[in-house]
Amino acid sequence: MTVVLCPEDGATAAVDVRGGAPGTRETDALNPVNLVDAAHAIVLSGGSAFGLDAAGGVQSRLAAAGTGFAIAGTVVPIVPAAILFDLANGGDKTWGETPPYRTLGIAAFDAAGEDFALGNAGAGFGAVTAGLKGGLGSASIVDEETGITCGALVAVNAVGSAVMPDSETFWAWPYEIDNEFGGSGPPARKPPAGFYNSKLNAAVGGNTTLAVIATDATLTKAQAHRFAMMAHDGLARALHPVHTPFDGDTVFSLATGKRPPVDAAALARLGSLSADCLARAVARGVFEAESMGSYPGYRERRRD
Repeated sequence: MTVVLCPEDGATAAVDVRGGAPGTRETDALNPVNLVDAAHAIVLSGGSAFGLDAAGGVQSRLAAAGTGFAIAGTVVPIVPAAILFDLANGGDKTWGETPPYRTLGIAAFDAAGEDFALGNAGAGFGAVTAGLKGGLGSASIVDEETGITCGALVAVNAVGSAVMPDSETFWAWPYEIDNEFGGSGPPARKPPAGFYNSKLNAAVGGNTTLAVIATDATLTKAQAHRFAMMAHDGLARALHPVHTPFDGDTVFSLATGKRPPVDAAALARLGSLSADCLARAVARGVFEAESMGSYPGYRERRRD
């Protein structure tokens, strides 16, 4: 369970869904043509559709703190959410009529902070990829030209692979900064043309990569949507294949408005940086993950 908390007055939010098997909450509200223009938190959860209950727990905590839109004498926090499928990856699921995800959402809210674990943590705890354990990853960058910050958080639970065939090289290797995911460097040989891994972990609704891309720039809701759309290309740079019928790949975007508004040219630059940043976060999530069950961790397999 992973919770991203926004400033108390909310952040401009949008979403882009490209996977074929998504599970989401409040994503229609984020459509640029609709009224709501901010979110107060974003929730990424395991547990398949059961995991959507986590957003209710976070929403209750926010409301109790007086955070949300003031309506009819009360406050209504907006908490969009998306889930990934990890029910087959171990753990006790005999919860009967009381799934634990609302409680887990509250616990994640209470534990939220600037520092957080990567790999087998949060929404990435039970995440897997083709042949390797998946996990929670993060990366950030400051645009040297504009001073705008871009940060990515991702739970990698993909049908596809984060590494090239018969290799320890990440698909995202060209974007690595300071050996943040092991410095594997370029592949020894080019992947074959038309490569497709026939042994992928493909099961209907059985995967999904979820991400949040955030910036301190001021964006309109429409700009935030474009920001999310461009960031989504980071998944395509880091996973192969991606956006399959079996994944529910979803990218949320947040803009806190701490820096000035951007024009179209600056938005294009920011979107490009966001895709690179998300690609790095994907590789880092897999790099930091530890072995679980039949899925080896990247570092353990590399040592072997």
